[in-house]
Amino acid sequence: MLWPFNHFRKPRRTPPGTIEVIYGMIVTQAREPIFYRDLGVPDTVNGRFDLLLLHLWLLLRRLRAVQGATELSQALFDRFCEDMDDNLREMGVGDQTVPKRMRAFGEAFYGRVQAYDQAMEAGGEALAAAICKNILNGTGMDQARRLAAYARASEADLGRTDEAALLRASFKFPPALPEDVTP
Repeated sequence: MLWPFNHFRKPRRTPPGTIEVIYGMIVTQAREPIFYRDLGVPDTVNGRFDLLLLHLWLLLRRLRAVQGATELSQALFDRFCEDMDDNLREMGVGDQTVPKRMRAFGEAFYGRVQAYDQAMEAGGEALAAAICKNILNGTGMDQARRLAAYARASEADLGRTDEAALLRASFKFPPALPEDVTP
């Protein structure tokens, strides 16, 4: 006999499927060819990982200001971790090594969140410098400036997005290279 232990759990505020939709939007945006072709992001496992982290950070940064979005933020981070675990296993990484790699992913995530948050608050060239270091491997400052301009435009766009739209996955990331954004 199954006991209804779910009865004591808080009801989920996030509609079913929302996490997959939002995470899919993040992944899709991070895979836009323009980032790799025109903005110098290395089209490698690490380059794609770093661009995924940038987009996840942008959304989680916005969700910090949304009341009741803690569950969504945690679920998105959990989905990211599941995705990284799945990718490691698909690449043939053994069961003994996966936890070490996952720990490294977590450290990379938190390190970049801290660096990007501080850089965004510092303004000026700080975000471009952080992007240059973390995404472009220390080269391509002009491209880093363009990526920083994109990140600032994305933050502004997400900031204008209605909170309810964020919570129900009814938003879009801005174009990867809007014409009216200058570094």
